[in-house]
Amino acid sequence: MNIVFIIDPIERLDPGHDTSVALIEAAQRRGHQVWITEASLLSVVAGQAWGLLRQVQLTPVQLVDGHWVATEFWYEIDRVEQLPLDTMDAVFMRTDPPVSVPYLYATYILDYVGAQTLVVNAPRGLRQANEKMYALQFTEAIPETIVSQNKTLIRDTVEQWGRAVLKPLGGKAGEGILFLQAGDRNLNSMVEISTRQGQEPVMIQTYLPAASQGDKRIVLLDGEPIGAVNRIPTGSEFRGNMAVGGRVAATEITDRERHICRQLAPTLQRDGLYLVGIDVIGGYLTEVNVTSPTGIREIDRLNQTCLGDQVIAWLETR
Repeated sequence: MNIVFIIDPIERLDPGHDTSVALIEAAQRRGHQVWITEASLLSVVAGQAWGLLRQVQLTPVQLVDGHWVATEFWYEIDRVEQLPLDTMDAVFMRTDPPVSVPYLYATYILDYVGAQTLVVNAPRGLRQANEKMYALQFTEAIPETIVSQNKTLIRDTVEQWGRAVLKPLGGKAGEGILFLQAGDRNLNSMVEISTRQGQEPVMIQTYLPAASQGDKRIVLLDGEPIGAVNRIPTGSEFRGNMAVGGRVAATEITDRERHICRQLAPTLQRDGLYLVGIDVIGGYLTEVNVTSPTGIREIDRLNQTCLGDQVIAWLETR
């Protein structure tokens, strides 16, 4: 197969952490031709989606003393061609959030990829699934949650709950997440700053004490959970995200979490969201990550698995 990955500039990726690199390595191992491009290099010509594609060869990372180690020159570009994406068997859209206007325009371009080429994840699903808001439809699975830009409503909710977590709707990697507490003299100011003086809604969720034991990332492939990693806050930080220093640990997927996955599966499949990472704290779904879900490198390292191979093997059957 020919597979193209739409990613951020490859020189900015971390081969020992980024799931996109793990997927490219797996595709190479299984004998497929891999191309890379960037969202800014996509076009529509004569009703077809095109991209400036670069054929890439990776030197795979090696597990040394429990850590992924890459060579200094870990990728090589073989050739560059302007090609219609219809010539590819699959396209992985894995540009990191935030979901900006240029990102949305890229998904519109991907609408012009022919039906014979599988796009992971589907552009319509990417537009539909804000990573915070998408979870709200699964009311039995989520903690108490409101979305609002109304300072009075937010303050009254925090006073009622006692403790809460504020999340920007367009945030990533834990950016802008705040711990709110009733009676905090800074509460109004934090809400004003986060909502841009009441112009932009934010998500408020009741604080889950289980967060101190970890924020679990579960990777789903076509609605089925294939692996998980626990991200545990360190030091005085209440967020467990790896990007803010959260420690990762091996974990199991509980019966409650499998039940949550079963609730999500039909909706994810309907929306073409094939490769997804969900976040679960204390048995509650908190986010559904669809743009470029990460965690595969950490799961593989801790469990001696190769989830990238599972993803590409699934792709081959499609």
